[in-house]
Amino acid sequence: MSTHAPLAIEATGLEKSFGDTRAVQGVDLAVPEGSIYGVLGPNGAGKTTTIRMLATLIPPDAGTARVLGHDIRTEGDAVRSEVSLTGQLASVDEELTGRENLILLGRLLGLSRAGARGRADELLEAFGIAEASGRLVKHFSGGMRRRLDIAASIVVTPRLMFLDEPTTGLDPRSRGQVWEIARALQAGGTTILLCTQYLEEADQLADGIAVIDRGRVIAEGTPGQLKASVGTGGLHVRLLEAERRGEAATILERAVGTVALEPDPAALSVSCADAARAADGVSALTRAGIGIAEFALGQPSLDEVFLALTGHAADETEPTLEEQPS
Repeated sequence: MSTHAPLAIEATGLEKSFGDTRAVQGVDLAVPEGSIYGVLGPNGAGKTTTIRMLATLIPPDAGTARVLGHDIRTEGDAVRSEVSLTGQLASVDEELTGRENLILLGRLLGLSRAGARGRADELLEAFGIAEASGRLVKHFSGGMRRRLDIAASIVVTPRLMFLDEPTTGLDPRSRGQVWEIARALQAGGTTILLCTQYLEEADQLADGIAVIDRGRVIAEGTPGQLKASVGTGGLHVRLLEAERRGEAATILERAVGTVALEPDPAALSVSCADAARAADGVSALTRAGIGIAEFALGQPSLDEVFLALTGHAADETEPTLEEQPS
């Protein structure tokens, strides 16, 4: 993606090891101000360790980085004064109510009593948890906790927000709500560095993506650029009768090209950038009397991109010792 905008994060050659395990092995990042930038990779890829270095929670073993113009090694206080970090687990106090948590944080961050109460009420309303604000957090659902946790991170609106796996364990509705919150923060001028293992999440939110695998950045670009970099689009077909997939594969191979059988026993796909050839393939199936439940022509999914870039699926990476105490 273009980096003509001022950079919120500029990192070169970041490295971090825990004992004999090299969690991060030379990560470079350039994150423009005002963007949502995705760091995409499976558990153990080095995402969290990278965030913890950029947030000045742990020092890098090698490399340099500037966050909002401040050196992470020598200007840690300045970095911390302008960023917030929402980790994988809720950091609010379960024995306080949602409102008490936000008021407490407001006071700790220097707001007056009235200012802290007003900001708490404003955030509770904006995040859709005002009705539950008097309930102890330990009785909140997972989605409510995550929304409260993000609200706690912006009691004083940060210039840069680190979101580390913000939707892990959430149901689809709660995930969608967190995505809307992220978009609203960006619209308000906050830069977001989003670390996620969910390819759909990066596709939905990120202006640019760095794909990280085993501690290294292996590809970088917009979602569209990454998809285009690994091949043409594909024709995806789902049949009405799974038992006719073999026959359908033969027909498509003759009409379009090499066919891949998908995990769904009624589905198959074939690489194809030409819409006319794809239409010929669908027509050939129809002429053969093979019923089609659905078909689509599109770019490869980010799942397919990750597989093409790394040689393994996004859930097949062995974990590193990322979550070491600082």
